[in-house]
Amino acid sequence: MSANMDNSGSKEGSKSMDQGRLISSAAGAALMILGLRKKGLMGLLMAGAGGYLAYRGATGNDPVMNAAGLSGNAGAAKPIFVEHSVVIDRPADQVYGYWRQLENLPRIMSHLESVTVLDERRSRWVAKAPLGTHVEWEAEIVNDKPGERIGWHSLPGATVDNAGSVQFEGLPNGGTRIHVALSYRPPAGALGAAVAKLFGEEPSQQIADDLQNFKQTFEGANPVN
Repeated sequence: MSANMDNSGSKEGSKSMDQGRLISSAAGAALMILGLRKKGLMGLLMAGAGGYLAYRGATGNDPVMNAAGLSGNAGAAKPIFVEHSVVIDRPADQVYGYWRQLENLPRIMSHLESVTVLDERRSRWVAKAPLGTHVEWEAEIVNDKPGERIGWHSLPGATVDNAGSVQFEGLPNGGTRIHVALSYRPPAGALGAAVAKLFGEEPSQQIADDLQNFKQTFEGANPVN
């Protein structure tokens, strides 16, 4: 029985890692495109960072960690990947507008304490952790198509390496199907253990409950963006 449980855990960890690599690839590609559209040093830096993320996602290798003689998995908690979809009886542009105001996210996702917008792209996130503590990081929007999608990832040096995306699919009846995908890569040590508990024992169930609560609240009121 123990062997079966170990094997199951290995498969789940592998799936989480694969999904995390997909998000890294997508975020990297988006950052490369933004960088190539810009001119000068900033454009080169953005394109270079995007290429690094895309390579890491496509190959599973981290050249920075390898060059330092370190393993990206050594002592780290298992990556967290959660995704869920829900249909909202509201038009896509209205639902997108609510999510795009990032200060609203803690009203949707129960593991978040606050999100403070710093400028058009960057924001500071604070998440709840056990024993009344919290963790925080800065994130940047890397993919924004009004009424259709929002994608973001943490900035270099963030306490928690993470990325996320929300897809908004307009339906023929005027409603919207929302698909949310979140990836967190906890650091090693006690902090990583705390981050791993952000979603509790059942991460997928928590995000499903969060989105169901959002659906009921958003449909039952006249939302203010």
